[in-house]
Amino acid sequence: MSRFRRTLRQTFTIARRDFIATVFTPIFLLFLFAPAIMGSLSVLGGISAASVGDGAQDKTRIIAIVLPATSRPLDDADARLRDMFRDDEVPPKLTTVAPTTDPAAQARAAFETKDIDAAAVLYGPLDAPQILYGPRGRRSADYLGLLAQTTLAAQKLGGTLPAIAATKTQITRSTTSVGGQHQSAFFAVFGIFFLTLFLSGQVVGTMAEERNNKVIEVLAAAVPLESVFFGKLIGMFGVAVLFVAFWGTVVTQITSLMPAAAAVALGDLTPAVGAPMFAVLFAAYFSMAYLLLGSVFLGVGAQATTMREIQMLSLPITILQVAMFGLSSAAASRPGSWIATAAELFPLSSPFAMAGRAANSPELWPHIAALAWQALWVTIFITVGARLFRRGVLQSGSARPFWRRKAKAVA
Repeated sequence: MSRFRRTLRQTFTIARRDFIATVFTPIFLLFLFAPAIMGSLSVLGGISAASVGDGAQDKTRIIAIVLPATSRPLDDADARLRDMFRDDEVPPKLTTVAPTTDPAAQARAAFETKDIDAAAVLYGPLDAPQILYGPRGRRSADYLGLLAQTTLAAQKLGGTLPAIAATKTQITRSTTSVGGQHQSAFFAVFGIFFLTLFLSGQVVGTMAEERNNKVIEVLAAAVPLESVFFGKLIGMFGVAVLFVAFWGTVVTQITSLMPAAAAVALGDLTPAVGAPMFAVLFAAYFSMAYLLLGSVFLGVGAQATTMREIQMLSLPITILQVAMFGLSSAAASRPGSWIATAAELFPLSSPFAMAGRAANSPELWPHIAALAWQALWVTIFITVGARLFRRGVLQSGSARPFWRRKAKAVA
């Protein structure tokens, strides 16, 4: 058996060992259904927040202090204008009241009442109205100004605005739109970021546990340490693929039951390379992002000895991932710029940025070069991590991480 085949066989033996040890445990079921648990809690929180918001919205009003003769035309104009707003953008309900001897004082007093929350109050003649509004009532004040203008125009035209019969025809583009490409790019960047943030962090603790029970020393004595590192990385990647496959199947079944409006919105996601090739590149770049970040986390986590140190490493790891997401999002919104080039060349952000490029540009040859570039850095990170572990931990027999050993040597 050649050296390459023996190394490959040893690597996949380690990978199979870690995959089985992770998947065939009750804890894995909790990990697998964690998105459902998190989603349920988010839905409950959203429902609670929505109920509180709806309760506050029911008590919010815009008030028009006008003469009784103007009240009916104002209500008619309000009914026509409200049809132009979406449910989440509709202005507060309109209340009309008759003016007193001092409309200005009456308008200011409306903000002090305990029964309702006044967002904006209009008083005075419709051709020169005075509008008062609270801290969050600027849009309501704009709406009252438009309402006064519409009512005044209707009065001058004999009481009602003329009705028109507009012919509306929906047009479907035959080519991809710039907006659809940018939305697809952001979807790709965010999707890879979310999956790697959720999945790759578990690689950090794989080495520390086996360091404590001395299993890693047995493995290192039997197979090359690079094979141990790479095998563990592939094993955890297999767990991630199983997770993505499970939830990918669930999501595709859910999307088939989505309403027509949501299906149309998803249809606007039009990547430049085409949907089939975009799916292939998305899977490839997710794999490379996981392997790149996982190899870095594996090397860093191999220096930790306790769960407390692993928890301390979680914050900089999360900050690194968020930084890569921010850089790649900026690159996706500015294709062809210097920041896009920098994000595509930097190893840890390259999978995110290139996934965004697949949505913005139809060229395919840069992706072949990018995947080869990222694979090279996976090899570099694994090799460096294995050598640091071999020289710093196994040879010295010290349980201290490398940053503590360095501090001790300086002292």
